[in-house]
Amino acid sequence: MAERFTFTAPLWRWTARKESSDADGWCFVTLPPEVADEVRALSGEPRGFGSVRVHVEAAAVAWDTSVFPDSGSDGFVLPVKKAVRVAADVGEGDDLTVTLSLRDAG
Repeated sequence: MAERFTFTAPLWRWTARKESSDADGWCFVTLPPEVADEVRALSGEPRGFGSVRVHVEAAAVAWDTSVFPDSGSDGFVLPVKKAVRVAADVGEGDDLTVTLSLRDAG
């Protein structure tokens, strides 16, 4: 069974371009440095864009996605889909607790 990481981090909205609707913008949480280090160590060969495939659970919602490298933190960011934000009743700046496991451990 893959190692699981549970952490709480603030939700933030990607603002690199103007979105048509505030509710439809891309939202992320940044993995804490110690989790990012473990993901990097366990993930093996990264996929396109340096992404790592993960399984995530938050607010009673589970989904498969990828974490992506973040040059600003030298770590990874996790996209959080709208269904999760609605289920958790969270918005930008709110803390979200997630449990993450690697899908392709090296």
